[in-house]
Amino acid sequence: MYKKNDYSAYAYVLPAASVLLIFHIFPVIYSFMLSVHQGTLKHPMKTYIGVGNYAAILEDVNFWKSMLNTVWFALSSVPMGIIIALAIAMLLNQKIKGLAIYRTVYYLPVVTSIAAVALVWKWLFDVKFGLFNQVIQWAGLKPMGWLQDSTGVFEFMASIVGLGIPETYLMFEPGFMREMVYGLMHGPSIALCSITIMSIWKGLGYNVVIFLAGLQNIPTGLYEAAEIDGANAWQKFKNVTWPLLAPTTFFVFIMSTISSFQVFVQIFMMTPFGGPERSTSVAVFYLYEKAFKTFEFGYASALAYVVFFVIFIMTLVQRKLGDGQTHQGV
Repeated sequence: MYKKNDYSAYAYVLPAASVLLIFHIFPVIYSFMLSVHQGTLKHPMKTYIGVGNYAAILEDVNFWKSMLNTVWFALSSVPMGIIIALAIAMLLNQKIKGLAIYRTVYYLPVVTSIAAVALVWKWLFDVKFGLFNQVIQWAGLKPMGWLQDSTGVFEFMASIVGLGIPETYLMFEPGFMREMVYGLMHGPSIALCSITIMSIWKGLGYNVVIFLAGLQNIPTGLYEAAEIDGANAWQKFKNVTWPLLAPTTFFVFIMSTISSFQVFVQIFMMTPFGGPERSTSVAVFYLYEKAFKTFEFGYASALAYVVFFVIFIMTLVQRKLGDGQTHQGV
């Protein structure tokens, strides 16, 4: 029997499909077309240059320095953020009075505007009038430069104990290799570490909520059985809590790592010129400079694709390495 086609379903799908096409698929295609062209503000696709922009990235010293700063930001913010969030979640998982208030207080920074938070913390880090330096001076110590200090944290720690860092990077010709070796030896700058502290505080509440949900899914009977076997607090954490939190920890680790490689707003708000000696210029901030300061849209699009592939490959590797540990934990 012949049945008439009803095309009304397409009308229901059309709004969502239009949003997906206009705001997701089309920008991806257009940005890729930009990445293989070179042009001006008026004619961004004036000249086709193929992989010329991608080849130029390999020799761009500022890009490699920005990528190294991004890696330092991720290495310092992700593990520390996970450790602190897990510790607070375990405290909030206890039966104490006013628990709902504590949970709300820890989550407030997450729902607060990042721009407002950055401005407040920029004042806290102010060299002359900031609260942190006021506390340091009250303690009889020398105030720090915070956001204005490009000194590497390893160099700063070595100076405290009276040691120096050998300048072995001088053996390399000026270029990205020298910048990479220099950055690795001196570590993240104090300015970048200052922004890292703020970023950990800003995203702490989200990770706490995720860990708290994971902790509440662990059966209490397992802890009771461990206590019967004579396990202390550390043994219960090591053999019960940590293995069963493996899927939650893996999720938090993946999401935190992706977010750390996309950091931009706090860098832009607190150090709008990339910090002292560009010590806080991260990959996305450098991309922004190329796109909206020098209007090199093709080069900026190529940078965006490079950053995307770095995050994509890194996520695949993390998932491959983490799947075995996650399944073992479960």
